[in-house]
Amino acid sequence: MSTVLVTGGSGTLGRELVPLLEAAGHDLRVLSRKPGKGTHTGDLTTGIGVAEATDGAEVIVHAASDTRRWGRADVDQTRNLVRAAATGAAGHIIYVSIVGIDSIPLYYYLRKLACEGVIGSSGVPYTIFRATQFHELIELLLRAVARLPVAPLPLDFKFQTVAAKDVAPRLVELVAAGPIGRAPDFGGPEVFSLGELATAWQAAGHTLPKIMRLPVPGRVGDAFRLGLNTCPENANSGETWAEFVARRPN
Repeated sequence: MSTVLVTGGSGTLGRELVPLLEAAGHDLRVLSRKPGKGTHTGDLTTGIGVAEATDGAEVIVHAASDTRRWGRADVDQTRNLVRAAATGAAGHIIYVSIVGIDSIPLYYYLRKLACEGVIGSSGVPYTIFRATQFHELIELLLRAVARLPVAPLPLDFKFQTVAAKDVAPRLVELVAAGPIGRAPDFGGPEVFSLGELATAWQAAGHTLPKIMRLPVPGRVGDAFRLGLNTCPENANSGETWAEFVARRPN
């Protein structure tokens, strides 16, 4: 078993991953900015406390992301983590990324792609693991528009959503496997349009206001309409969107 450090341990994926790594017998560390939220307190943006957390860690799973600001701090945070990992002689860093980021010119995706580059050129043995959007992300979107008088949605965008609880076991496997460079993409069981996802959400008893089609022009809109964020050839057999929404509270 290995000493494993997880960043983003309190996030959507981290909450599923941490107990699985513990159950697998790893000596687990969780880095958090807030005291008491992890085993180690540190700030990836400033670098304070990061060296202490990485010291002696054999594997680092980097699942933290500055999602509220479209990843504005992600590249600097990744540089600080990689610098500390190299000093601490880590043997493997796993970066959790997103399918299609090299084909969709969204600011957040471009920053994720830059983070992959930082890790790939760091000299630390690594694995880049790309997954499709989580069920939980679409849920967050639909709950947000439910508070509006009208729900503006890009109904023709395609998604292959996946449950975070199905992604976490694959990461546990990657921890055990050792560095492999670019891992195979990991996608949900089905590809649907956002319109179809919203319809299934309503069918499960969740409320939405009147839906208005939101046109998204340009390369970003074209990429999502074409499904460049999906990987149907790498679909997993885990929880479907319908199964997910059925267990979510109204």
